[in-house]
Amino acid sequence: MDVGAKEFEESLPLLQELVQESDFVGLDIEFTGLRSNLSGPQQISLFDLPSEWYLKTRQSVQQFTICQIGLSMFSAIEGEANKYVAHSCNFFLFPTTFGILDSEFSFQASSVQFLNRYGFDYNKFLKNGIPYMNEEQEKKIRHDILSGNWRVRSSLDKDQIKVVIDEVTRWLDLAEEGDWMTLPGIAGFQAFEVQLVLRQALHNIWTVLKDDGVVVKKVSKQHRWYLQSTSCDRESCWKENIILSAKGFSVFFHMLVKAQKPLVGHNMMMDLLYLHEKFFRPLPESYDQFKQNIHSLFPVLIDTKNVTKDIWKEMNFPRVSSLSEVYEVLNSDLNPTKNSGPEIVHAISCEKYVETKCPHEAAYDAFLCGSVLLKVAHLLLQKVHGIDPIPESTFLQYLNVLAPYVNQVNLIRAGVPKINFSGPDYPSIRPPILILSVKRWPGVSEQQVYHKFQNLCKFDVRRLTRSQFLLLTNKFKDARNILKEYRGHPTLPVSLYRYWRHSPDVNCLLQVCGIMTAWALLAFILGRSGP
Repeated sequence: MDVGAKEFEESLPLLQELVQESDFVGLDIEFTGLRSNLSGPQQISLFDLPSEWYLKTRQSVQQFTICQIGLSMFSAIEGEANKYVAHSCNFFLFPTTFGILDSEFSFQASSVQFLNRYGFDYNKFLKNGIPYMNEEQEKKIRHDILSGNWRVRSSLDKDQIKVVIDEVTRWLDLAEEGDWMTLPGIAGFQAFEVQLVLRQALHNIWTVLKDDGVVVKKVSKQHRWYLQSTSCDRESCWKENIILSAKGFSVFFHMLVKAQKPLVGHNMMMDLLYLHEKFFRPLPESYDQFKQNIHSLFPVLIDTKNVTKDIWKEMNFPRVSSLSEVYEVLNSDLNPTKNSGPEIVHAISCEKYVETKCPHEAAYDAFLCGSVLLKVAHLLLQKVHGIDPIPESTFLQYLNVLAPYVNQVNLIRAGVPKINFSGPDYPSIRPPILILSVKRWPGVSEQQVYHKFQNLCKFDVRRLTRSQFLLLTNKFKDARNILKEYRGHPTLPVSLYRYWRHSPDVNCLLQVCGIMTAWALLAFILGRSGP
C-alpha cells in the first residue's frame, strides 16, 4: 500500500490500529544519500571507535533526508498455528515547509541512480510527500502560529495569497448569500492556512475544506458570527489543526513509539540515526546520549543482519550480500525447517508482493526483514529443542530464543562489529592491527600505501610516524596473507602492532623516563664522589 500526503490523514486511524494489534514491526528506509564524500581523517574507518563512527556519520544524516519509509506490521492470526499476516505500507515523505521551516537537503548521484534502477517514483516523493518535523521544529512552528507570526512567514507566497483574496473578492461582488465557490488544488496544512487568511480578510464568507479543495460560501455577518462561535471551529482549534497537519508523519512516528512494539530491520543503524534526527530530535553530539534516546524510543530492536551473520557459517548456507538473498536462502531447501516454519501471508492491500518481487521498495524490504526474523527465529528454536517440527511455536518463544541478539545492531566499517543499545558496547573482535615500516621511500602517503597493497586485500591505512603506517582489515584471512607476504620484505616489512613497543606516546614516555633516570643516576654518582 502506497501512502502519500493526500491519503495519509485518512489512513491514520487504520495505521494506529494495525500497529497496536501487531506482534512486531518491520522497518526499511530509503534516503536521498548515504554518506557525505568526506576525505582524510573524516572518512569512516575500521580504526574508528563507535563514538568516532557516530560523529562522522551524524554529519551525513544532517545533510541528506528520507524519501521513503516502509513499515510492515506482522500479526499472528488468531486460531491458526504459527501463521502471520503482514500489512506493508510505503510512505513517501517530504520535509515540512511552513513558516520558518524550510529544510535544506542534498541528493547523492549514486543514490538517485540506485533508486532509479529499482523504479523509485520521485514524483510521489517530491509532489505528494507526507510532511514531517522533529520536536525542535515543532516548538518553533507552534510558537509562531500561536503568537500570530505565521502570517508574516507564511510558506505560501504573499502574491499567491493576494491572488486568492482577489479571486474571492471578485466573486463576492456578484454572489448572493448562500452561493459558494471552490478553490481547487489546496490541501494539507496549507488549506487551513488559506482559510484563516480568507476569514480574517473577508467578514461575510465562511470556508469549509472538501476533498476537491477549499469551499468558500457567502454568508451574512450574523450567520458568520454564529459559525465562528461554535466550539468545533474556533480559530484556536484551527491553529492546532495546522500544527497537527504540518507534523504529518511525525504523528504516526509517535504512535509507533507509544506502541513499544519490537522494531526489526536489516543493517538498521542508519535507519535509527534518521528516525532520531528527522522525527524525534536533532542528533546529539554525545554518542552515549544517542544510544539512551534510541533505547527509550524503541526498547526492543532486532537487526536481522546481526542475527543471520552469526548463524550463517554454522548452517553452511551460501555466502550472500543482500537482504533479498538472505530471504531466498531461508525459503529454499537449504533451510532444514523450510516446511515447518511460520506461514506468512500478505494483507489484501499488499497482494502485489505475492507475485512480484520489489527489492529496495521500502515496504517490500520491511516485509523481508520481518519474514527473515520469523524464519531465523524458528531455525534457532529448532536448534534449541532439537526437534522439528516444533509444536505450536509462538512469537513469545521466538522472542525468547532471539534474546542474545536483542538491541545488538550491526555496524559497518568501524572498530567494533555491532552496537549494544541496552548497555556497554562489546570489545572489538576484528583482526589484529598490523604495522608497516617503510624503508627507502621518502614522503610516502597513506594513499600510496593503500594503492600498493589494494590488490592483496581491502584494508584501512592510518599513519603512525613519518615512516610507519597501521594497516587494518576486517578479515583474519587477509591479515594472515599480508603477514605471510611482507613479514621479511626488504623495503616494506609488515609485523603485528604492539602498543607498548610501537606507540609513539609510549616511546616518548620511555625516552623521557630514560633521560630522567640518566640524570638521577648522574646526580647520584656526582653526589657520591663529592667531598
